[in-house]
Amino acid sequence: MKIKEIVFSRLGLTFFLWVHQRARGFSLPVALFLFLSLFSLSRENSRGEMTENEGNDKKMEGSNPKKKLNLVTFTGTAGLLGLAVSFAIFAFNSHKQKSKKKGLPGCDTVCVNLSAKEILDLADEIIHKSTRVHDDVALVALDKLSYENVVLPLAELEARQLSLIQCCVFPKMLSPHDNVRKASAEAEHKIDAHILSCRKREDVYRIIKIYAAKGESIAPEAKCYLQCLVRDFEDNGLNLTAVKREEVERLTNEIDELSLRYIQNLNEDSSCLFFTEDELAGLPLEFLQSLEQTHNKEFKLTLESRHVAAILELCKIAKTRKTVAMAYGKRCGDANIPVLQRLVQSRHRLARVLGYAHFADYALDRRMSKTSMRVIRFLEDISSSLTDLAIREFSILKDLKRKEEGEIPFGIEDLLYYIKRVEELQFDLDFGDIRQYFPVSLVLSGIFKICQDLFGIKFEEVTEVDVWYHDVRAFAVFDSGSGKLLGYFYLDMFTREGKCNHSCVVALQNNALFSNGACQIPVALLIAPFAKDDSGEAVPLGFSEVVNLFHEFGHVVQHICNRASFARFSGLRVDPDFREIPSQLLENWCYESFTLKLISGYRQDITKPLVDEVCKTLKRWRYSFSALKSLQEILYCLFDQIIYSDDDADLLQLIRSLHPKVMIGLPAVEGTNPASCFPRAVIGSEATCYSRLWSEVYAADIFASKFGDGHPNLYAGLQFRDKVLAPGGGKEPMELLTSFLGREPSTQAYIDSRTNYSL
Repeated sequence: MKIKEIVFSRLGLTFFLWVHQRARGFSLPVALFLFLSLFSLSRENSRGEMTENEGNDKKMEGSNPKKKLNLVTFTGTAGLLGLAVSFAIFAFNSHKQKSKKKGLPGCDTVCVNLSAKEILDLADEIIHKSTRVHDDVALVALDKLSYENVVLPLAELEARQLSLIQCCVFPKMLSPHDNVRKASAEAEHKIDAHILSCRKREDVYRIIKIYAAKGESIAPEAKCYLQCLVRDFEDNGLNLTAVKREEVERLTNEIDELSLRYIQNLNEDSSCLFFTEDELAGLPLEFLQSLEQTHNKEFKLTLESRHVAAILELCKIAKTRKTVAMAYGKRCGDANIPVLQRLVQSRHRLARVLGYAHFADYALDRRMSKTSMRVIRFLEDISSSLTDLAIREFSILKDLKRKEEGEIPFGIEDLLYYIKRVEELQFDLDFGDIRQYFPVSLVLSGIFKICQDLFGIKFEEVTEVDVWYHDVRAFAVFDSGSGKLLGYFYLDMFTREGKCNHSCVVALQNNALFSNGACQIPVALLIAPFAKDDSGEAVPLGFSEVVNLFHEFGHVVQHICNRASFARFSGLRVDPDFREIPSQLLENWCYESFTLKLISGYRQDITKPLVDEVCKTLKRWRYSFSALKSLQEILYCLFDQIIYSDDDADLLQLIRSLHPKVMIGLPAVEGTNPASCFPRAVIGSEATCYSRLWSEVYAADIFASKFGDGHPNLYAGLQFRDKVLAPGGGKEPMELLTSFLGREPSTQAYIDSRTNYSL
């Protein structure tokens, strides 16, 4: 219990200050001594106060999520006496609960600060409980199969255990303690192995399959969950003969081994180039100082992406750009191209064993896009719609190169450099100065305000909760109209030793409804790698970091507003083609003058936001050379889609023909092939590289159709929340978007946005 407001006499104040400074050090004997010494003088008073505290504690265990605000009035000696009793009770309870973790109100299963031993013990407990439930399902008599004894136990196990699993797993990314990170990684390995073994249990699959065949009438979301259960097992070949099942396992292991070898080849590549200072003209001094130098003063350049990007964007010397682009595009060519060829064929064979024509159709079967033909048509339609604009953009770049370098042919390696050069000439933007307008706290409060005005939700910080690092914060999210608690989220926003260095949102607990009427509320975790200065103060955000924070916060909103009844379909467990749409939508408000002014304020005087001209320029800058940039992305998406939908794709010939076709005549850099250094097509996004663009296109349609004036529209936002976010993964995403838009989604808004802001 924490006393947040006290009205008291001068004597009470003196005693309060003395005790408050020492309250945390009270031992149990001292607390009891204070209590017993004063008990005889204030028996009724203390009894009444204890009863009130017990009542408040019971309320806390209920639906009220807010921390208690105790208002106690003290006067004279009675004030001193009552205060002493309060602190005695406080010290007693503090001692009693010393070993307990303080979690979010109403979220007992979300434990975010476990020790290494607690993590490993919890992992064992998770596995034990899961095994018991699966055993119970497997033993249900065939003549007694029902939703209640087959599907429901597995659904509720999944809902309850998701948060426990996440509490074991997420510390490996964030814990400041090495032993905790190691224990977390070990726990993840054990739990993953157990989950896989459960999905290979023939006895459980047999029960589920027989129950599904009964065709019992159940709710649509429950039916969808049942179908997912069946697929979990059949993805592991349990519907196949023993011979085919062995083939699935062999191919799966082979695919894992080839994928790992491809990535290892790239990670172990130590290729480097050496350049003189003159050959690196245009690179900033701090970049050059970060490079190793040889005895003859040459700079050693590795082929890490950060080095290559700096050269291709900033180096004035065309020969250097071409040399670097060629070396980068040839990385691991001799080793990785044969590996990728084998990998693609193994994936095709796996898909055929599982009943699909090729791997792309297997990968897309449960996504919005459904088929490879639809994806290729989607990509080619956008490509053809942007071709005229891309040609105009390209002519601007060629003209500038001719002025600066003469009649040297324009190569693909020149693209990034001349895009940046034109942007410097066309836009008066100093991103170093713009950074000073985005203090972290101001951006965050602005995001909260935008989401409140847009989605009808409000945020309140929750204090007195256990966290894994001192600057981690927790927030409760409420419906603005009803005041109902919707969920919680943590913010872990600053870099430190032992923490992962990328942005993401982790679902710690998903929304779920249980058969006893209880509701489990969602809890999310937003991770960001923002910097602090030497004094520990947050460094203002760069504009790209602002956009990234908006994007990730879109996932938080999506997670909290998803009200699906099954944990399998709530939170971020939705169609991957759909998952990025809310985040891509929220990004749009980073470029609107109204909202830019809301989230910006000069570091030394936050009452001064970005001026109108800068806001408008940022929006034009967003779409500069957007056609050429889109075509580059489409090129790689098509390459990925074609190799996984064509059994006989020739990797070398494919890029030779595809590159000039998509990139308006520009050939690939001589001797290079993205097949040797394209990890997205190997692990993580194989046959699905198109998905990010897919989401961006449909987010553009939603924004233009419903929020076109750039102001947060509460009516449209609530419609989006109720019709798109709330149903979650239990309904087809295309059905949700069509219901919200009043028509099927279109690519036209994406094309128009690029055309309208062209140079």
